[in-house]
Amino acid sequence: MYNKLTRQTRNNLITRHRKERDGKVRDRIKAVLAYDDGYSYSEIAKILLLDDETVRRHIDDYYSNNKLDIESGGSQSKFTQIEAEKLISHLSEVTYLHVKDICYYVKQEFGKKYSISGMTKWLRNNDFVYKKPHAVPAKAKVEQQQEFIEYYNKLKAEAGNKEPIYFADSVHPQHQTKLANGWILRGERKAIPTTGRQYRVNIMGGICLNGHRIVQTQADKIDAYAIATFLVMLRKTNPGKYLIHLILDNAGYNRDSSVQEFAASIGIKLHYLPPYSPNLNPIERLWKIMHEHVTYNKYYRKFADFTEAITDFFKTIGRKKRLLRSRITDNFQTLGSMKFAF
Repeated sequence: MYNKLTRQTRNNLITRHRKERDGKVRDRIKAVLAYDDGYSYSEIAKILLLDDETVRRHIDDYYSNNKLDIESGGSQSKFTQIEAEKLISHLSEVTYLHVKDICYYVKQEFGKKYSISGMTKWLRNNDFVYKKPHAVPAKAKVEQQQEFIEYYNKLKAEAGNKEPIYFADSVHPQHQTKLANGWILRGERKAIPTTGRQYRVNIMGGICLNGHRIVQTQADKIDAYAIATFLVMLRKTNPGKYLIHLILDNAGYNRDSSVQEFAASIGIKLHYLPPYSPNLNPIERLWKIMHEHVTYNKYYRKFADFTEAITDFFKTIGRKKRLLRSRITDNFQTLGSMKFAF
């Protein structure tokens, strides 16, 4: 009996099956997954319309040499399953700039020699791509984030549908074209004009994930007075004697004693995120959607045109519930710093 596949390995196999064009390789993947699910050789052979010996060979090739490709002597056959899983785990923690450095690591760690092209093929077959990592705050503490997630889930259960929970933050879009990736003809160098001045709009906003209700105000600057103004609008948007929960970051104006006292006086309870944890504030995703619609690769000759585009965004985005539900959730993930290999 072979070792049970890890969840990550199963996901990698399923992903490769979706992308694989060779039907014979897809049969090998299905055989391995079905065997891991507890099916016998004969049962798998009956499902795939193969003979028992072929199925046994496919499964043995994978578990002994991590082989799925039809061609013999391919780079993927050099790793055992345990070695492949160990390398995948290592690459999940350490980010290499060059494939040659991964080849060197493999030679030192496993005593096996790979060419750059062979290792590149192995990486692609195991669903690795060459792209930029996401930046995360270096001071982010995973333990504090996990504690907040537990606190939030308890708050959510206790509040139910009677007490809305809003996530709030400020954003400061600048009247400046933000260049972003887009589809451009190969060989064409596409130019987009940019503005010389960088006036900005100051927005304080909040979102309730129950119904994806959005409240936002604009201010000359974000300070304690602007927060108090936002609290008034939040209360007017949610009239009644029930309590409103508002989750904020640790900016000084959010923790200002006058803000806390005023919030309590109008039935709003403030809760605070752990330091350096924007990943725990769903409204950050609303700001990203705003930039996609308003600022990315778009030029506004006048600042008035820019502010009007932002105003129109908030007037219409609340109607796009399907987009909001798919993009803005409380399915939180913790963030911490990762190792980087030069």
